[in-house]
Amino acid sequence: MFFILSKIIYFFINPFTWIFFSGLLFFILKRPLLKKICKIIFISSLVLFSNTFIFLEFERLWEIHSKPIKKVSNYDVGIVLTGMFEYDNELDVLSCRRGTDRIWQAITLYKLGKIKKIFISGGSGYVFDRGLIESQQTKDVLLKWGFPEKDIIIEKISRNTYENAVETKKVLSRSYPHLKKFLLITSGQHMRRSRAIFKKQGIECDTYSTDLYTSAKRFYFWDQYFVPNVQTISDWNGLIKEWVGYVIYDIVGYI
Repeated sequence: MFFILSKIIYFFINPFTWIFFSGLLFFILKRPLLKKICKIIFISSLVLFSNTFIFLEFERLWEIHSKPIKKVSNYDVGIVLTGMFEYDNELDVLSCRRGTDRIWQAITLYKLGKIKKIFISGGSGYVFDRGLIESQQTKDVLLKWGFPEKDIIIEKISRNTYENAVETKKVLSRSYPHLKKFLLITSGQHMRRSRAIFKKQGIECDTYSTDLYTSAKRFYFWDQYFVPNVQTISDWNGLIKEWVGYVIYDIVGYI
């Protein structure tokens, strides 16, 4: 029930939803005052959520940054959270998205000897089946690339970040109680909520953030100040989702 409810909430907090419905209501409503309110909401939302500079300044306040890979200590396990791929059912292959940097960095850490094992947590975050069982399919790819099976651990039940932590805890406690030192690997935008949830489940992790939007030093191109960018609207959706998710998870006791 919580899983379905969260999907409904995320739909209503999506900036695309606000822009679309305020624009639609502007054309449908007849009362001048309501039309004016919808017009203001539409224009304000479009300007705010398409401005890259504004988004990055808010993102900077939320993201958890990471240290350079050469300064990372050694760990028993790197825990990689899914949300990296979609599945192409026609070609029968995983299709990469922005979050794929998570597994890319995990592979790098593994090859450098920083982590001994890669734990991939997550099945599918979709309400309906789309052919995606992300952890299993990612493991299959890694095995084809020559990774030792003993070094790739998965759980394929979880559908959201809370379940990632719960199911990871079960697998580690049941099958790998001797492993003690963990590195949590996920997107910088996703790390704050993820870290809190894993800590609540009793999994103490250091963190390694990937696919960061911002850096320690501010640097912008001129177009990021003035030119609207539709991709930024989508980026805002991810950030707002993390804000709302953190609050909801706190209310229900997940963090």
